[in-house]
Formats: sequence, C-alpha cells, structure tokens
Amino acid sequence: MNKIQSLINVVLAVAVIALFVIIFAVKPCCKKQAPAQAVVAEGNMPIAYLNTDSLLVNYIFAQEAQEKLLNKQEDARLKLNTRGRSLQNEMADFQRKLDGGAFLSQERAQSEYQRIQLKQQQLEELNQKLTNEILLEQQDLNSQLADSLNAFLAEFNADHRFQIILANNMNDNVLMAAEGYDITAAVIEGMNARLGK
Repeated sequence: MNKIQSLINVVLAVAVIALFVIIFAVKPCCKKQAPAQAVVAEGNMPIAYLNTDSLLVNYIFAQEAQEKLLNKQEDARLKLNTRGRSLQNEMADFQRKLDGGAFLSQERAQSEYQRIQLKQQQLEELNQKLTNEILLEQQDLNSQLADSLNAFLAEFNADHRFQIILANNMNDNVLMAAEGYDITAAVIEGMNARLGK
C-alpha cells in the first residue's frame, strides 16, 4: 500500500510543479502592441516591458483563479488520501486473514485479492482523472489570462506609443532597463480597475 501512497504523492507533486511552471511561464502574445501610462522620454526607444510574475501575483483575477485551483487540488489530494488509506487498511486486513488462514478456500482468498486489486486500479484511475481535470482547468485559466492581458494591452497601447512590449518573467528576458520602460504597475492597476475591484 505504501506503493499507492507514494504514487499518489508523486502524481500530486508533479501536478503542483506543473501548475506553477504553467502559471509563471504565461507570456503574452507580442503581436498586439501596448502603451503604458508611463511616459516615454523624448529620444527613448518605443519599447516597454511587463513583469508577468508580478502581474500574476497582483492581478486580482489571477489571484482568485489560483486560489480556486489550489482548493481543487487540495480537495483532490484529500479525496485520494482518504481512499488510499481505506484501501491500505483493506490490504492489511486481507494480509492478516491470509496469514491467519481465515479464508475457507483458495478461491475465496483469490476473489478477495482481485476485489482489492480492482479498488487499487480504480484509485489510480481516479488519480489520473483528477490530475487531468486540474491540468485542463489550469490550461483554461492560462488562456483566460492571456486573452485578458492581450485585450487590455490593445486598449492600453491604442495610441501606438510602444512598438514593442516585452514579457519579463522572473528577470529572464529583461536583465536591465531604465525605470521608464517598466509598465507593470500601470498594467496591473488598469487590469484590476477593469474588474471593478
């Protein structure tokens, strides 16, 4: 049964890691250009950048969606752990009966063993189903966030003040830039204002 518990823990750990990688790897499409409310000084290049990790942390919609997703993950983990413990108890009970000669026939012992194996298979299928549901919900969330950001940036840069807006995720794209090129605060403020919160 420790094998099942280990499998459950590994799958859940992979799902959580995948979730954070997906969330923090969301980068807006750069086809639409966006201006910031930051003023571009005369002679500066019409470029801006947006810290996507800061956006994800401070954008209210992203916060609420992430909280909902984390709650769903926790519910799935609790459900799997509860069923896993129940199965573990049944397996231990079966082993005690088998060791104690409590089964009247070999067929009865085999039947009970097959029933437990079926429950184990059902638990693994439930684990896969719940993991897939969470991943699909995460993909949908990423799509919604990207659509929301692209729509906002299209409005934000309607005057074509910026020719390029870069996505900076944990300082992996823009290693250094003058302060006026960072439009993150203006974008967060504008996107949250659109939510009316």
